[in-house]
Amino acid sequence: MDAESDPSNRALTSTLFSELAPPLSEPVLETLALGGFRHCTPVQAATIPLLLSHKDVAVDAATGSGKTLAFVVPFVEILRRCTSPPKPYEIMGIIISPTRELSAQIYHVAEPFFSTMPSVKSMLLVGGLDVKSDLRKIEGEGVNVLVGTPGRLHDIMERLDILDFRSFEILILDEADRLLDMGFQKQISSIISRLPKLRRTGLFSATQTEAIEELSRAGLRNPVRVEVRTETKPQDNMHLSQELASRTPLGLHIEYMLCEAQKKSSQLVDFLLKNMSKKIIIYFMTCACVDYWGVVLPQVNILKGCPLIPLHGKMKQTAREKALASFSALSSGTLLCTDVAARGLDIPGVDWIVQYDPPQDPNVFVHRVGRTARIGRQGSALIFLLPKEDAYVEFLKLRRVPLEERECFTDVADVIPQLRSAAKEDRAVMEKGLKAFVSYIRAYKEHHCSYLFRWKELEIGKLAMGYGLLQIPLMPEVKHHSLSVDGFSAVDDIDLVQIKYKDKSREKQRQKNLQMKEAVAARGEKPERMKKVVDQAPHITRKKTGRQRHATQTKEDYDELEQEYRLLKKLKRGVIDEAEYEKLTGFANSDDEGSLDSNFKNFGEKTLKGNKSKQSKNKQRGKAKGSGRNHRNSKHLKMNLKSKTSKS
Repeated sequence: MDAESDPSNRALTSTLFSELAPPLSEPVLETLALGGFRHCTPVQAATIPLLLSHKDVAVDAATGSGKTLAFVVPFVEILRRCTSPPKPYEIMGIIISPTRELSAQIYHVAEPFFSTMPSVKSMLLVGGLDVKSDLRKIEGEGVNVLVGTPGRLHDIMERLDILDFRSFEILILDEADRLLDMGFQKQISSIISRLPKLRRTGLFSATQTEAIEELSRAGLRNPVRVEVRTETKPQDNMHLSQELASRTPLGLHIEYMLCEAQKKSSQLVDFLLKNMSKKIIIYFMTCACVDYWGVVLPQVNILKGCPLIPLHGKMKQTAREKALASFSALSSGTLLCTDVAARGLDIPGVDWIVQYDPPQDPNVFVHRVGRTARIGRQGSALIFLLPKEDAYVEFLKLRRVPLEERECFTDVADVIPQLRSAAKEDRAVMEKGLKAFVSYIRAYKEHHCSYLFRWKELEIGKLAMGYGLLQIPLMPEVKHHSLSVDGFSAVDDIDLVQIKYKDKSREKQRQKNLQMKEAVAARGEKPERMKKVVDQAPHITRKKTGRQRHATQTKEDYDELEQEYRLLKKLKRGVIDEAEYEKLTGFANSDDEGSLDSNFKNFGEKTLKGNKSKQSKNKQRGKAKGSGRNHRNSKHLKMNLKSKTSKS
């Protein structure tokens, strides 16, 4: 049932969009009606009138509460009220979000509203696509509204001088706390510095309070704080009143499972088996973990035929878009992803959120579970925790995130033999497992809650078993910190070097490399020389850059000047006579050959003459710019040498 048509939907208010004041225009109301939106959610009812009344807002509302429409509707209304159509390169509004997927989703939601303004041209700007095509489109067609990620928006603004921000009206920062992180600070600051101060600004996030001290960067002028919370259901083991505010949606039920590291993979497979008809999102710590589990889980017998779709930030943009579209279209299936899909994405029909690895940033927990139970619907979430991580449960409860314990079943099928079998049959699986294991440990070290997630207490022997590894990789964290390797069972009946790639071309190349190593060993050469042998293979000679040519030329000039300076010092000390000096330096005779000043004068004239000759040659080769630098550098070196000579 549609959330809007459900009379019991407590995520909606009794306020109609048509009843808001200032009133919305007819085209906007018609677009809302066509999308099935008649009643406002609390955040929409509170925010839209404020932005339309020339107020800046900082909105803190639970994820899935309808924040996108809360800023898209006033954004479009403000632009519709402009007295004259904008010029081709006149930027009227910008919407910024942290990820490509979220930016694309916002643009998709806003497009029907943008279409009510035929004279206003909008454009989506995200990374992963050719920036030159974006530039050509803007230059050829013009643009008035920009929606995109901070990196690409900043890049476009740096490259194009034709964009005019003097009539700018409104700036929206979605997932503001993430945008104001250090990783985006430079781009956001640069974008905002180009905008006029007299504008309307809105900041939206489910975790706004943690970034409140950063709001001044966005240039808000006495912003109105809008905080919308849901009620929490009372629980027997938690003395919570019905009025206590929660940071998660009312329809969301969250569970946690305390599980030993070597049992996590079996518990995950058992969970997927019992929920084959559900739509599930599983979050992992790193991109390498997504790659590994995306390859190895389909090889577990009981999961064959279950749709498993990987998604992470290191995938190409087209692959990311395809993965998200494929999962959105499924009625049941599983998305394996990193936090690239944690914020803002509105994927229809998600039943379960599973956090196989807790997020590095505790703020992200709320965003992850917010992919389900959206706009009044029901949803469930589960997080796997190691026994030593149990304090995280109380930590989350203090942050108004209620959890219930889920039993860790002991009668589940052990999938570790199947994981190891997959690694034995394909070297690619084995290598992906090792890479995922290493990336997990190193990401674990970066937990924001390091007092709860203590990486030096990791039992990597059990962890390696849970990953189905055939060996524990040699890494500094293991070698120098004596992490526990108890619980790991080595595989004795197989030579790891003999494990082959299923991909025949990769295996063929591996065999060539092995033969080369054997040839080196047969000649009695040291292993260190192997790299040199490999480097002797034919390779493409690349043309040097201007900076590289400049550095080489400067070094040559410096060496030449230093040599002539040493000869001049020998002449002054009497080590060599003038005739020998002239012979070695090539200076022409002068009227005052016995004068040291005359010798230095000739030295300087020769240096300048030599550099002029080099400039002439470089100009003939089309390198006059680099030669100009060489001339200045040589002149500077000559002055330094003169100073050294006077000191001598």
